[in-house]
Amino acid sequence: MKMTAQLNEKAPDFSLLDADGNVFRLQEMSGQRLLLVFYPGDDTPVCTRQLCDYRDGIEVFAELGVTVVGISPDDAESHQRFRARHDLPFVLLSDSDLSVAERYGCKALIGMKRGVFLLDEAQIIRYRHVEAVALFRRRREELVEAIRALG
Repeated sequence: MKMTAQLNEKAPDFSLLDADGNVFRLQEMSGQRLLLVFYPGDDTPVCTRQLCDYRDGIEVFAELGVTVVGISPDDAESHQRFRARHDLPFVLLSDSDLSVAERYGCKALIGMKRGVFLLDEAQIIRYRHVEAVALFRRRREELVEAIRALG
């Protein structure tokens, strides 16, 4: 059994396609703080509220030097529609086989669990939260507070 991503450990590396068909490689993001947001699906009620909440705080994330990256099982076409419909200013990645979600402890019996991971510049996981129930989500204020606590 594979170990899942743990707090204060190096984040598992991955490569996934974004909504525009470009390859996103985690290792190429070294030197940047990243907020990886695993979410079950585009245009679902809780996911839409969650990602719009992060969109509305994108300036705060930017001021804190954090790049937001969304990851779901949806394909590029779905991501393009979702991004355009809600004016989402961040990269959306497709994890169609849930292989990355599994490495981060976000693979559910059916589909993907909701989870957020803050990676520091060395790609060490400094904040980790995987929801037990998909109806719950981490709000922007909670994440900003956690990011600020890291300094």
